[in-house]
Amino acid sequence: MMRSLWTASTGMIGQQFNVDVISNNLANVNTTAFKKDRVDFEDLMYQRMLLAGTPTSGDVQIPTGIQVGLGTRVAATQKMFEQGSLKRTANPLDIAVEGDGFFRVTLAGGITAFTRDGSFKLDSTGRVVTSDGDPIADAITVPQDATAILITTDGTVSVQQPGAVAPAQIGTITLAKFVNPAGLGAVGQNLFLETAASGAPIEAQPQTEGIGALRQGFLEMSNVQVVESMVDLITAQRAYEVNSRSIQTSDGMLQTAAGLKR
Repeated sequence: MMRSLWTASTGMIGQQFNVDVISNNLANVNTTAFKKDRVDFEDLMYQRMLLAGTPTSGDVQIPTGIQVGLGTRVAATQKMFEQGSLKRTANPLDIAVEGDGFFRVTLAGGITAFTRDGSFKLDSTGRVVTSDGDPIADAITVPQDATAILITTDGTVSVQQPGAVAPAQIGTITLAKFVNPAGLGAVGQNLFLETAASGAPIEAQPQTEGIGALRQGFLEMSNVQVVESMVDLITAQRAYEVNSRSIQTSDGMLQTAAGLKR
C-alpha cells in the first residue's frame, strides 16, 4: 500500500481538528474576556532508507541520506492571553483587568477558579458573584442601603450610604497571575483551573507586582480577530482539500498499477 495514503490522512485529520478550534474561536467572538486558542502541529517520525554519513568507499560518505516523513499530528492547543479591547458599559459591577491578572472565584466545594470575565452581579444577600452565582474569593458584600459602588484601580471597594459624608470601604479585590497562564485548564463558564503546568497562583493587590489594574465600568472583550480567523479557516480548508487530493492521486496511481497487464 502506498505510504502517501496514510501520510495524507494525517493531514486531513489535523486540519479537521484545526477547523474545530477555529470554529470555537469564532463562536466565542462576543464572549466576555474569551481568549482564543491556537493549534500547534508537529511532524511525525521519519522512515530512513539511507542514513546520512554512511561510508561508501574509502573516505567517501553519503552527505544527506534518504528519508521520508510520515505525516503530521496536533502537538498542542494554546490559549493566547493577549489583552482584549475594553468596552465601556457604565455598569458599576462591570470590571475589566488591564494587565495579566485573573479574578479569583470560589466554586462549590471551596475550589478556587480564575477568570478574566468581570461582569459581576449581586445576589439576594448582596454578595458580589459571577453570572453563574459563584462568589468572588474576596467575599465582597454590598450593604442593601448602598446608593453607589466605587471600585478604584487598586481594587479598593467602597460604597456610598445615606447620611454618610464619605464612602465606606467594604473590602479589596485581589488578583492572581501565573508563571505559565497557557497551562491553565479551561473548564467553561469563562473559568480556568490551576494545573501543574500553570504553576501556583501569585496573589497580589492590583497595581502591584505587575499584576494589572482594575477599570470599573468596563468589560474586556474577546481577543478573537474575525478577519484573522476567517483567513485561518480558509487556509485550513484549502490544506484539507490538498491532502484529500493527495489521497486521490495515490489512489489513481494504485488503480493504474492494478490495471497493468502483461
